[in-house]
Amino acid sequence: MTWTPKLVALDIDGTLLAWVEGKGTTHEEVRPAVYEAVRAAHDAGAEIVLASGRSAHAMTIIADLFGFTGIEDDPLWIVASNGAVVLRYPPVDVVHEVTFDARDAVAAILAEHPEALVAVEERGVGYKINRPFPPGELSGEMIPCDLEEMIADPVSRVIIRDPDATAEDFVALAGRLGLHGTNYVVGWTAWLDLSPVGVHKASGLAEVCSRLGVDAADVLAIGDGRNDIEMLTWAGRGVAMGQAVEEVRAAADGVTGTVYEDGAAQELRRWFP
Repeated sequence: MTWTPKLVALDIDGTLLAWVEGKGTTHEEVRPAVYEAVRAAHDAGAEIVLASGRSAHAMTIIADLFGFTGIEDDPLWIVASNGAVVLRYPPVDVVHEVTFDARDAVAAILAEHPEALVAVEERGVGYKINRPFPPGELSGEMIPCDLEEMIADPVSRVIIRDPDATAEDFVALAGRLGLHGTNYVVGWTAWLDLSPVGVHKASGLAEVCSRLGVDAADVLAIGDGRNDIEMLTWAGRGVAMGQAVEEVRAAADGVTGTVYEDGAAQELRRWFP
């Protein structure tokens, strides 16, 4: 208990924000206990970093909710798109981005799920999509686009979504295909995030830490999804939310309360009373 985190890495959906039951969307309202705990950590001198699979434009909204809008002398660090994009805000200043050729991986997945929906992040705007996604699942402008055009050039992130499949279907699919040359993570539903090999939240956070001179041992990370596993194992202390699936809990050093119990606030208050 004598340890004090120098950097706090926080997932957003399912950690800072609760999922809306049955809708696959997020309710973008921060509960008072979570807001106060995050602000207490910041006021105590910890570097706060938002780390999410969300695109950059969907994360600046959350920064605003926590009152980080007016800190232009020391902008917030944000790890977006599962580590592929690192930026500071405000204003939006992308300091690191990794892209990859997604064509082979997308073709392999669509060979087995030909009706799947595909989205490619259009940074700062929204997404290029081959067909409309279920309402509320993507943020920003939706730009209908030919699939081949969407992935013709290197991209930082591709989303594959099949509303008629399950998360378990996609876990089995990814394992079966191997998806060579591509990093992947399966969400809570039949949602597959594709990113460059070696790129994940931990790699994005390592980039931030190298710029700040902070060791991984001094990082507290909190998350709930499969895309948080690398982050939780990399950080000096990785904490899984109470509702996380077993493989995420197993990767963590500890487990806090669920998002509905303000679990992130419970963990933060241990170190920043």
